[in-house]
Amino acid sequence: MEWTGCPRLDFRSDTRTAPDERMREAMARAEVGDDVYGDDPTVALLEERVADLLGTEAALLTPTGTMANLLAPLAATGPRGMPAPRVIAGADTHMAFLEADGLRRFGGVELLPVAQRPDGLPDFDALAAVLTTGAGTPTVVCVENTGMMHCGNALDTGVTRAVAALAHRHGAHVHLDGARLANAAVALGVPPAELAGPVDSVAFCVSKGLGAPAGALLCGSREYVARARELRGWLGGSVHQAGVVAAPALVALGRLPDLAADHETAAALASGLASVPGVDLMRPPRPTNMVMARLAGLSPDECAVRLASHGVGVLPLPNGYVRFVIHRAHDMIGVREAVGALEAVAAGVPEAGPASEKDDPDGDCPRHERRKHDNEGRGART
Repeated sequence: MEWTGCPRLDFRSDTRTAPDERMREAMARAEVGDDVYGDDPTVALLEERVADLLGTEAALLTPTGTMANLLAPLAATGPRGMPAPRVIAGADTHMAFLEADGLRRFGGVELLPVAQRPDGLPDFDALAAVLTTGAGTPTVVCVENTGMMHCGNALDTGVTRAVAALAHRHGAHVHLDGARLANAAVALGVPPAELAGPVDSVAFCVSKGLGAPAGALLCGSREYVARARELRGWLGGSVHQAGVVAAPALVALGRLPDLAADHETAAALASGLASVPGVDLMRPPRPTNMVMARLAGLSPDECAVRLASHGVGVLPLPNGYVRFVIHRAHDMIGVREAVGALEAVAAGVPEAGPASEKDDPDGDCPRHERRKHDNEGRGART
């Protein structure tokens, strides 16, 4: 069972933000050219700033993070005519869990899922075992930061460097799916470039917590980004006057420090939900803007449907939890209402034994209740 309406308090994802007046004004005033010909000045400025932010030589604007992650392994294989790579990714990462079919169908990529540690990092033994096979086949190792199915846990530079060192010893390209890398950087108190330093390419999303209406950037060396730009055209991802998309993304970049407030709101939500009888929370080592919870006696789908009847939208997950994700439209009023809704749901569930795990709920609780939420797509949820 899955509820598909638009809730009053929407915690399903941080993609649920609507562009505010400042972003809309930036779109209206954007200086545009034609990005297919490489002369849209607003896109060029965005790509330059994101490359600087992540410490890479170049960056490429793509319509979505999914496209950035599709281009990433294909651009890593080198000149035309090279075989499609095999991609090694944690089994619960977005690339393995939601993007694998696209990678296979459109990229001819063999995706090899490996076990993950509780913090979301690929298990070193499992990764090493796969790396030692397939000699001569181009290989891309993917790391996700923050961990989508690991309650938004932020991975520090040290653990990413350890994975990258192992992969590089086997001649693999290392790609970082940094859809929420901005949240990780703020949570850890380090520049995004530090977290991206050990890897060869990064997908950086501006439409998650940063709140832009669309867009992600694929970052790496100049040669790598040039290959990705050509591939983007083949996939139909080159947009002519893309400056109207880049303009609100530039506004979003300036709001990176504001993500700390989202993390504080998420912590308050986790504290409130933990007080509800029968609720277990996932407890990540370095939490960000996600809370994942499960209620004894209810499946994630049923819990989501019952919360929806109280006007609270959450995302049911196959790991047994429902996810709340916090973004800039959420405030403490919404947190209290979300906790009250789960209390009401729990009161209607027959008493059962305690659930075995706790996760971080991913929710959208509007800071301004009058804010109109955008409609969520029916494709891969992020």
